[in-house]
Amino acid sequence: MQSIDDKIMVKIKKAKRGSLFFTDDFLSFGSAKAISKALEILTNNGQINRIARGIYARLKVDKYIGFVYPSVEEIAQALRKRDKARIIPSGSLALNLLGLSNQVPTNHVYLTDATARKVSVGGQSIIFKKTAPRNLACIGEISALVIQALKSKGQENLSEQDKQKIIEYLRQEESYRLKHDMNLAPEWIREIMRGAI
Repeated sequence: MQSIDDKIMVKIKKAKRGSLFFTDDFLSFGSAKAISKALEILTNNGQINRIARGIYARLKVDKYIGFVYPSVEEIAQALRKRDKARIIPSGSLALNLLGLSNQVPTNHVYLTDATARKVSVGGQSIIFKKTAPRNLACIGEISALVIQALKSKGQENLSEQDKQKIIEYLRQEESYRLKHDMNLAPEWIREIMRGAI
């Protein structure tokens, strides 16, 4: 008879190294309490790594730097998939991703249609803020990011150089997505977006 620990390890080993797992992924093997205990034992034995509360992985190992931890973005995307939610980076994270700010945020804020929550990862936090469906209605990844970044920066803090940088990014967006998303933006942002068409 396989123990819960063994069943968990078989499942984890079937996936490629670095794949993220949640406590819920193993509930078919036993009760939530038994799964948590088994994961704790496997973590203490060094067989798996605890990434954040309730998130585990068998990390890739680099011969020079050792364990390769997933990025905050990878963790946020794994949570999005698990919750079947929509997320959009916002605030200083959106600004940083577009190169409009050199400041690396310690709080990675995403707007979501799922439950609001905070996940601590090392010295950083992933914060999911519940928002109105309209704010998640964009169909273009780049245009959605641009709208959030510009809302955060504000019209008065935007330089001509920033505008040009944004237009260059927007030109990489598919035309029909850009036109769709323009209708969801405030007029001053819409004006900048028109420059990319």
